[in-house]
Amino acid sequence: MPPRPHPPFKSCPCGSGRSYAACCRPAHDGSAPPSTPEALMRARYSAFALGDGAFVLRTWHPEHRPRDLHLDDGTRYLGLKVHAAQGDEVEFTVRLRAPGQAPGSFRERSRFTRVGGEWVYVHGDLT
Repeated sequence: MPPRPHPPFKSCPCGSGRSYAACCRPAHDGSAPPSTPEALMRARYSAFALGDGAFVLRTWHPEHRPRDLHLDDGTRYLGLKVHAAQGDEVEFTVRLRAPGQAPGSFRERSRFTRVGGEWVYVHGDLT
C-alpha cells in the first residue's frame, strides 16, 4: 500500500518540536539521509505514523529486514520520547493505539549501523 500523503504539519510527528519540513521530511524524500542513529530513529517513527512502509523497509538492515511490512492496520502513533542516544544505540518510548485497544506504549533500545555510508536500523530490544 502506498504511504499516506505527507501533510504540512505544524510540528514533526517525531516530537522534535521542529516542523516536519525541517525535520523528518528530508529523510523521507531522500534529500538528506539521517546523520545520526537518533535522527534515523525519529524518521522511522514518523514513517510508521505516516504509513510510509517503503522508508521503514529501506532503512532496515538488509540481513534483518522483513519481506514485507503492512502499516495500514489503523494503528495511531500518539507520541515518541527519546530517553538516551549514545553511539549506535537509541532508547525510546512509543505511545500508540491499535484498533479496538486502549492506548498503550512500549520502550525499546534500538541498535543501528552504517551500510553504504548511511545509518540503518539493525534490531531493537524491548526494555
